Amino acid sequence: MTWRIHHRRVTASTNADARSGAPGDVFTADEQTAGRGRLDHAWHSAPGANLVLSAVLDVSGLAPDEAATLPLVAGLAVLRAFSPLAPDTPFSVKWPNDVLAGGRKIAGILCERVQDAVIVGIGANVNQTEFPADISARATSLALVAGRAYSVPDVRDRVLHELDVLAERWRRDGFAALVPCFAAVDALKGRNVRVFAVDGDAMPVEGVCGGVQPDGSLDVGGVSVYAGEAHVAAC
Repeated sequence: MTWRIHHRRVTASTNADARSGAPGDVFTADEQTAGRGRLDHAWHSAPGANLVLSAVLDVSGLAPDEAATLPLVAGLAVLRAFSPLAPDTPFSVKWPNDVLAGGRKIAGILCERVQDAVIVGIGANVNQTEFPADISARATSLALVAGRAYSVPDVRDRVLHELDVLAERWRRDGFAALVPCFAAVDALKGRNVRVFAVDGDAMPVEGVCGGVQPDGSLDVGGVSVYAGEAHVAAC
């Protein structure tokens, strides 16, 4: 795919910008003033330091449950783009939408469907070295794990290349074809996890994680969980 880059120095939200785009359009910015993550969590990003990107992908003909696996595909794309840049760092993908480096969050994914397209929002920490106190123990960046700064446009191009390759395979063969790739970098598989429902009303599901399944659900103690917030449970 030939990506069409639309860049702004400052914008409220690249995902909001992408609502006016077509498949192949990519919206980026040096700074977001109203950036958000999944479940409306705030996304903290130092101006000009990180990758803020929203790519529009065609999902025409795909059922909602098939399109719902796209955040996992995007997470795998980010991991594959980042791994060669910091080869000594263990990267993993945490269901449903986070990328970790050495166990700390380095990127998050927010996908939104708009008719026959999905906006794939990616926020990735590239050169930021200081974070707000409430997340400083849980966040990291490429600069911190590798000890050097990176060109954000170069990182962007690496991410878009991997996203293009993986999305094409996902569209052709389905998410099930990517499950073996995902299993190798699954941050939760084999660990005791607790998944809280998105609405907060249902009881959390807890058990040993069997990993991400071909339909995109998470196996938690033999129960398939399709949405929620996953945490490693204390022993």
